[in-house]
Formats: sequence, C-alpha cells, structure tokens
Amino acid sequence: MAEIIQRDGTWAFDGTTVRITPGLHRSVPLFRQTYGEIAVPLEAVAGIVHEPERKRGRLRLTLREGADPLLQATGGRLPEPADPYRLTVDPDRSGVAEYVAEEIRHALLLDQIPKEPAKSYLLSGPPVPVSVRASDGTVSFDGAQVRIDWADTSDRVKRATGPRIIDVGDLVQVEWLPNSGYEDGFLRFVTRETAFSKLPPEKDPYALDLWGSSRRDLLTALVAAAVTARLPHPSTRTAHPLAEGERPGGAPAVAAVPAPADRHDVLLRRLRELGALHRDGVLTDEEFAVTKAAVLKDF
Repeated sequence: MAEIIQRDGTWAFDGTTVRITPGLHRSVPLFRQTYGEIAVPLEAVAGIVHEPERKRGRLRLTLREGADPLLQATGGRLPEPADPYRLTVDPDRSGVAEYVAEEIRHALLLDQIPKEPAKSYLLSGPPVPVSVRASDGTVSFDGAQVRIDWADTSDRVKRATGPRIIDVGDLVQVEWLPNSGYEDGFLRFVTRETAFSKLPPEKDPYALDLWGSSRRDLLTALVAAAVTARLPHPSTRTAHPLAEGERPGGAPAVAAVPAPADRHDVLLRRLRELGALHRDGVLTDEEFAVTKAAVLKDF
C-alpha cells in the first residue's frame, strides 16, 4: 500500500485502485467535499506526475480520455482547486509523494495499461439521486429524468413554462461551463429538438444560467457528470458539428441531431410556444420580439 495524507486529502494505492479521499479542512473546495471519495481503477489511469516546489508541490493524476464521466462532462474546465485529481503536497512529504507516483507508474508498466481513449466509462460518476440548488433554480436527476425548478429570480420566459422535465432517453449531451465570477456559466441539456436552438442561457428553458455564487454553482457539475455517465459513451456515437462546433473544453460534439427537414418542424413548434406565451400576456412585446429573433437567428 502506497499512501500520502495531506490537508487537501488522502491518496492511497493498493496495486489495482487509486483511492482519492477529499480532506476536511475548510480550504478544500465545497465541490470536492461534496463529490466525496473516488475509486480510480488502474486501467483508467494514463499517468501521474509529481511536481515538487519549494513551498508546496503537487501530485497530478491523468486519466485516459473517455474514462471518467466527470471529466467528459466538464471538458477540463473545473477550476484547479476543485480538480479531484490534483493533490497539494507539503515540502516535507515530497519523498512520500514521489514514492506514490513511482508505485503507480510501475503498476502501469507491469499491467501494460494502454494510454488510448477508453471505449467505455471506467468510473461510475456521482451516485443518484442528486440535486443542486443554483442561482437560476434547482436541478435534480434521479437516474431517469432531469428536473429543473426555476427560482424567483429566473427569467420570466423560463418561469412561465413551469418546471422542465427531461427524460434521459431524449438527451443528446450535456454542456457545462462554470461561473468564473467575471462571466456567467451555464448547464445546458441538449435534446434532439434543441440541438440547433442555442438560446442565451438566461432565456433557454433547457439551461441553467449560472451567475451567482461560483462556489455553490460549481456543484452543478455533479448533475452534469451523473447525466453524462448514463448517456451513450462518446466512442459509440457519430460526431456531428453543432452550432458551436465543439463541446466545452474542446471535446467533439457528438450525437444524433435533427435532419434539416426536421429542423423546420422544430422551429415552427418553438415559435408557436412563444406565440402562445405572448398571447397569454406572459411575454411582453419586447420580450417576445427579442426571444423570437434569437430563435430565428440560431436556426
């Protein structure tokens, strides 16, 4: 057993699994504490490096592409302090950190673990049910359905449509961008019908606009990862360029999307929905005009 215990957490390797347990110190980000312990099978590991420094060094674990639904969902955009595969190492524990790294490297060589992308998820992702209250509302996932309940501060268009319930079978992919504190983020659930309808997150009834506490909104990555773990693995899907060409983080956009003939039906349906909200007085003339223009532009 190779093990290192630090304020950030504990890494233990038994020859087959790297067990990562977050620390309880107040400096450990809420996301890592909430995500909890992660058991990384050796076959999911691509490599490990120890970066010693005079003050505090780091251990960094690299996973094979496509092995972890958390990394797939977040596209490499988790802030570094929230990255569970990074451990801050005190100078006096540098020798222990190097020993742990060497043990993992040796096991990778002995077991001849490939570095090529994985063809299935080798980690399970967050357990369900999972529910997160963010700045734009509360998003929940029970393993079969995503539910979004809008907050009082959500856009009127969203609140007018009521809670949004999406079956996992209707989902194409999940797009996630963290709130940086300077720019808003979002958690968007892309379905076949909305694949080409890129409304601004603040008006998209299939997206949470993340504009509040970055510490709290970061927890939406738990839902993004849990949903991603239950979607077809990227290796089984056909790449198709969506409006933005790529998923957040540079991962290729994948999934079956509506054929051009179907897009016309989707457009008409969205316009009818907006028209009904306008006639009922839910949307003002200005809100209707702005939202309609955004829908037409994206189509």
